[in-house]
This record gives sequence, C-alpha cells and structure tokens, in this order.
Amino acid sequence: MTFSVRTSQHDAPNPLAEAVRDARTRAAEGGPALLDLTVSNPTSAGIPYATTEILAALADPRGLLYEPEPLGLASARAIVALDWTARGTAIDASRIALTASTSEAYAVLFKVLCDPGDEILVPAPSYPLLGFLAAFESVTLKPYPLVYAGGWHVDLDALKSAIGPRTKAIIVVTPNNPTGSYLGVHELDAMLDLGLPIVSDEVFATYPLRGSGPPCGRVASVATASRGLVFALSGLSKLAGLPQMKLGWIGVSGDASLVAQAMARLELVLDAYLSVATPVQLALPTILATRSATEQAIRARTARNLEALRSAMKGAPTASVLEVEGGWYAIVRVPDVKTDEEWTLELVTRDGVHVQPGYFFDMARGAHLVVSLLTPEATFAEGITRVAARVAEEE
Repeated sequence: MTFSVRTSQHDAPNPLAEAVRDARTRAAEGGPALLDLTVSNPTSAGIPYATTEILAALADPRGLLYEPEPLGLASARAIVALDWTARGTAIDASRIALTASTSEAYAVLFKVLCDPGDEILVPAPSYPLLGFLAAFESVTLKPYPLVYAGGWHVDLDALKSAIGPRTKAIIVVTPNNPTGSYLGVHELDAMLDLGLPIVSDEVFATYPLRGSGPPCGRVASVATASRGLVFALSGLSKLAGLPQMKLGWIGVSGDASLVAQAMARLELVLDAYLSVATPVQLALPTILATRSATEQAIRARTARNLEALRSAMKGAPTASVLEVEGGWYAIVRVPDVKTDEEWTLELVTRDGVHVQPGYFFDMARGAHLVVSLLTPEATFAEGITRVAARVAEEE
C-alpha cells in the first residue's frame, strides 16, 4: 500500500519538541514547571467570554433544521457584512463566503485559483501552517521577503522577481504572524499593479498594539480595493477568541466582473463540502455582539506583555525587541553567538522557558526568538525575565 506524497512527513520530532516534552514530563513528576511563552489558544489563557449568552445562542432550535447554503446562511453573511462595515470596510453580503475556518478558506482559494503545480507567493517570515495547506492542494509556495529596517516592509523588487509563469496569487498577512506588521497602502497598490489576485489573511487586524487601528499609511483591510481581485480572510478564531466555533469567512472585492466569477467558483467548491455548521451561524449575531469584553481583554494583555517585554530586555543590551504594530506575537533579536534553535533549547533545559525559534517562521538571518503576547501576564513576566537574564549572561 502507498500513500500520497502530500501527506508524507518526518516522524521524528525536532530537538525543541523533544526538550519541551521532557521538561513537561519532569514537571508532571514533581519537577519545576515549564513557563510556556508560546500560548496561542485564548480559551485556555484566562480570557473572559460572554459564556451565558453564547451558550444560549448555540441552543437555538433552528439549528436542528438542515437547509444547506453553499456560501453560508444569508443571515450570517449579512451579520459579517455589518460587522466589517462597522469597522470601516464597507462590503456587501453577496461578496462574502463562509468557511469552517481560515485554514479552510485557504484550501478553498487554492482550489479556486490554482491547478496542481501552480505557485503562490507567500511572505517570509510567516506562519508555517501555510506550507502544509498548500502541499495538501498540490500547490507550491514561493517566498518573497519582508525586510526589517526599524520596521517591516515588503521587498517589492524581490516580490516582482519571484513571479513566474505558474504564479497564480500573492498571499499577504496583515498584521503578519510573527512580525506584527500591517501591509502598507503603497505596498497594496504595487501588488495590485502586478495583476495577480491577492489573498489577505486579516485575522489579527482588530488587534493593533498602538492606538485603535493600523498606523498611518497601513491597510486596515484589502477589501477596500476597487480594482484587481482580492480576498480578505477573517473569522471567529481571533476576532472573538473562539477558534473552536469553526467559523471563518472570505470577503471578495475588486473589479466587479472578476468578483462575480470568483463568487461563482467559490460557491461551486463550497457546495461540494457544506462544512459550516448551522448552530454557529445562527449564534453569530450574539457572538459578535458580545465579543467586546474578550477583545478588550486580549488587547489589554498583549499591550501590557509587550511593555513588560521591552522593559525586561533593557537588562540585556545585546538583545532587542523588533518593532511590532499589531497581533499577538513579538520577536526578540538575540546575539547570533548561537543559533536561534540553540537559544531555545538552552532556555528550555536551563531556564524552564519555552519560546519559538525564528527559523520556525523562515527567519533566515541572525538569531531570533518569538513569544506570544497572549501568555498569562504572570507567566510572561517571569519567563521573559529569565530570557533576559540568559541573554545578559552571554554578553
């Protein structure tokens, strides 16, 4: 019996995963606890929710009736459109398609835009999940660089050079994971000039780390585009801190003719799966209307943890916290006397702190550590103090 190459993977865990497993085993046996600064699940991070209201909404008896709608229930799509419009991006419900998650949205769009062997341009650094999603669709990811010079920007010349005869789309993540950088207005314009569809992952867009929105000159959503073809992705996973609800969406904008063609193809693909559950669609008005406390708690925590990170790193002058504009993550540049993997292994084994190495996110130059600002504050403060002390010891 043989299996597809697409689902092949290395069975051996990487050294960091083994070190973390061993540290957790020791903790379970009465040893010191491992301080995890990679926490990304809001439901296990002490974030408040409107529990009573959400559970009541999920008990709507209409959820027992099966009335399949490939693009999602009209009522749910209308609520998404209203929420998007309330945040400054006017979009009609007819240009919205619901999916079971942002990950599924990527898979659907790869089907709509690509044939096997086609290429998609993707930013580097970026989230490693994209590689798996593309491989499952027999699509090749080709990186284009984000460059850091006091702030992050797209290397537009390198982006143009990366385009080949089989390039079918450009992915942007705004704000990016892990760089926390929003896409620039001029960067979006330059990308639209290239004539390729743009897929924009905007799940962290409502979590700016300075002010109430993206910095001046940055894009709140590509869904404001009136030319080309753009797909804006979001969903409950980050917007309401509810990844287990399994509801995401795609907003389609640009040239009217292209949008119409894209919606027809999205409907074709989504009709074959019908993966979005009815109860969560019916509960969507309540979930979105009651998310304020959750959203505010996440914003407050990420802001305080970022402040704590910057303060702690003052005790390690050879390290620096890279500029971040939004999202739940931050990057610390550490001396390259060791690789970032060596740094993370030492932090686990000697200091009991778990952080991510930059190479997990395709950060190729220097040594970098990635931390989650969603981590409970006491754990974050103690963990990042240990990181700073370890770096200072190497100076």
